[in-house]
Amino acid sequence: MSGPLAHLRVLDLSRVLAGPWAGQTLADLGADVIKIERPGCGDDTRHWGPPYLKAADGTPTGEAAYFLSANRGKRSVTVDFTRPEGQAIVRALAAQSDVLLENFKVGGLAQYGLDADSLRALNPRLIYCSVTGFGQDGPYRDLPGYDFMIQGMGGLMSLTGQPDGTPGGGPVKVGVALADVLTGLYATIGVLAALAHRERSGEGQHVDLALLDVQVAVLANQALNYLTTGCAPQRLGNAHPNIVPYQTFAAADGHLILAVGNDAQFARCCAVLGCPELAADERFASNRARVAHRTELVPRLAACFATQPRDAWLAALANANVPCGPINTLDQVFADAQVQHRQMRVELPHAQAGTVALVGSPLKLSATPVEYHLPPPQLGEHTATVLAQRLGYTADDLARLRAAGIV
Repeated sequence: MSGPLAHLRVLDLSRVLAGPWAGQTLADLGADVIKIERPGCGDDTRHWGPPYLKAADGTPTGEAAYFLSANRGKRSVTVDFTRPEGQAIVRALAAQSDVLLENFKVGGLAQYGLDADSLRALNPRLIYCSVTGFGQDGPYRDLPGYDFMIQGMGGLMSLTGQPDGTPGGGPVKVGVALADVLTGLYATIGVLAALAHRERSGEGQHVDLALLDVQVAVLANQALNYLTTGCAPQRLGNAHPNIVPYQTFAAADGHLILAVGNDAQFARCCAVLGCPELAADERFASNRARVAHRTELVPRLAACFATQPRDAWLAALANANVPCGPINTLDQVFADAQVQHRQMRVELPHAQAGTVALVGSPLKLSATPVEYHLPPPQLGEHTATVLAQRLGYTADDLARLRAAGIV
């Protein structure tokens, strides 16, 4: 393997999305990531289907699309670490690893001797990253945490959806498990920071990631809207709390997004719409004024947009250098010329399907580009190879462990 992290070994004990997302990101950057899974069943998301990957003849395989989304570049090793021999295998692998990822409940791995203190005593250079719903301490530390819950508890759903009292009003979750994905990215950042510290100190550390912490952290400007005013922001549908006009509009045959970021763009937008007088109106001349007079301005713009087809407006606005765009379905996303140019769809060989289509990494590094060296693994696909290469297990050892159900 090559890549900026090709010198690193990662032991991934995590399941579902947040932890595996971090492991996949590290794998994309070249790390050797070994995914530890339960014999016979593996990661929960292997069974979260349909849809399932299709074999070359079109029949569904047992590989769920959900699992495929977060496990590229890893090697799968099945180990039952509820049993002493399984624990010994994980400890031996951890002793050789730079990073360990896990998302068990707080204290859940201590009974197996696989907690941070135990493994860092064995390997003081180990970066041990724990992902939980609420963190390693605090009043909620023992509670389970799932993305949907966290989007609600962390405030995101209070900001997402149409306003109360309007058609379709009420809280709405984001259409992907955003708290999980962002926690995976923050976990990656935390691991890389801990590795940088280890370069200077020679010591590893425990990285503690909580879904709730991350969800609160990424409230961004909306959090500061509250902290600076004491007033909780409300749902605005597709509108922006701090910028107007910055929302969707209905054209004659579909919807478009208008993202006016400054007063000059607003003036050009008004010229395209055939209502230049709006840009000169003191109620709308500045963004501050437009936010204050949102309810007067938006209906006038909406009436203009309703007169022409979507693509005609998009072309005219783009020609005037006014930020705008379509609302694409996923088939349109992956057919988009820019998405294709940036290679955001990749295909890798797959033992059951022939090839598997995956979403590419957004990381574009000039000297050490991302390389996709392994597809998402089949359950236990690399058990024999890893245990033989890393730990010196013989064929007889492996046969005995398989017969006992330990691997």
